Amino acid sequence: MRIRPVRADEVDRLGQLTVAAYLALTGGDLDDDYRAELADVAGRAADAEVLVAVDDDGALLGGVTYIPGPRGYAPFLRPGEAGIRTLAVAVEAQGRGVGTALVQACTARAAAGGFSALCLQTTAGMAAAQQIYQRAGFRRAPERDQWLRPDLLLLAFVLALPAVASGGRPGGEIGETRGA
Repeated sequence: MRIRPVRADEVDRLGQLTVAAYLALTGGDLDDDYRAELADVAGRAADAEVLVAVDDDGALLGGVTYIPGPRGYAPFLRPGEAGIRTLAVAVEAQGRGVGTALVQACTARAAAGGFSALCLQTTAGMAAAQQIYQRAGFRRAPERDQWLRPDLLLLAFVLALPAVASGGRPGGEIGETRGA
């Protein structure tokens, strides 16, 4: 499996994969606005870096949005932090380490960029993703939880990153990585 930036010819397929993965997690309970947001890979790519996991034949296995610092797509980030949004693994690829590899790629980017922490928000129903985050060293940060609406609490998770020795700077980039 390889992790790399999404290509233009994969944007629509990744949007479909993301919606399908979230539909499976929610039992089909997605409102139209959120479904459109999940499908809008091009919109995410305009404000952040969208990464994909592909198999040896180039088939999409999943994707994630890496956010290098506070910006519109990640209002929950503080200065010096990077973020993760919309982690999605194709239903048929779940349980094969795809989500873990995507999170590791984001962690590597954040560390290489000199960020102090990698942060994300998730929901109670995304237990499989929470297990990935916790295995990667993320810790719950309930003081940063946010009510999106009266019936939807976003749970905050934070991964403290080691201080970068001289020369580190927020916003650095690294290239393609290989996963499990």
